[in-house]
Amino acid sequence: MGREDPGLRPIDLARLAGVSAQQIRNYADAGVLPPTPRTPSGYRRFDARHRLALITYRALGAGYGWEPARQIMKAVHAGQEAEALALVDAVHAASHERRLSLRAAGEALEAVAGQTPNSTAAPRAGLRIGEVAALLGVRTSALRVWESCGLLTPAREPMTGYRRYGPADVRDARMVDMLRRGRYPLPQVRAVLDGLRRTGSTDALRTALAERQAELTRRAAAMLEAAGRLHAYLATLHERTASPGAGPWRPRTPMAAARGGVGGDPAFYLGFSGEWSGSRSEVDIE
Repeated sequence: MGREDPGLRPIDLARLAGVSAQQIRNYADAGVLPPTPRTPSGYRRFDARHRLALITYRALGAGYGWEPARQIMKAVHAGQEAEALALVDAVHAASHERRLSLRAAGEALEAVAGQTPNSTAAPRAGLRIGEVAALLGVRTSALRVWESCGLLTPAREPMTGYRRYGPADVRDARMVDMLRRGRYPLPQVRAVLDGLRRTGSTDALRTALAERQAELTRRAAAMLEAAGRLHAYLATLHERTASPGAGPWRPRTPMAAARGGVGGDPAFYLGFSGEWSGSRSEVDIE
């Protein structure tokens, strides 16, 4: 006759994930983990289901971001699987949109960055703010914000104080618009523009685009791993629902079987050594 599973303590799960025991309790209270029964003494009693849920959540956080991961797991544990999958789709769609924006930014770089100002690109006195806004398809308020951040430095008419954008100013505004559409933060935009102004080179901009592309690729790989773990977790929940009298909860999924039969590879349930430390923490990623 098999020995009864003594269960897991919060500290056991905390060591698995590299977080505090209090964080495990917070996960349980927030619905990130499935409902947690208590002992007659009032202590929480975790089991293999909570361990697998924790592994799934941490993988989702590393790939999809911590807030989407929380929402996905809460939807799963609320029985709203369709909503959970819709949240997954939304993050994938946003990632694809960023990739398209990067591609457009790269194309715009080749088309715009190599241009040199010429006196025929704008009137000798320069363009007014409304004319530049119309040229770029942005609002005048956007140009004012970029100027307040030091990204643009248009000249001012001595008598009226009106802004006048010369050819170089229009070129810089184009570059700012391109990078902002690519979702680059203002400090990074300023660094790229400053480097371009100093050297006249597009190397800094190309490097920034390549770094962002590499980050998207890394996140895509993490999302793929997380999606696999979510699929495995959902499969175990479906199996348990179909066999409510199957005894103590133990994961039995195709992925687990592929990693070593019934019970699977212990690493699948215990997590990977050091995987969730450092930059994988919630504070660092989000």
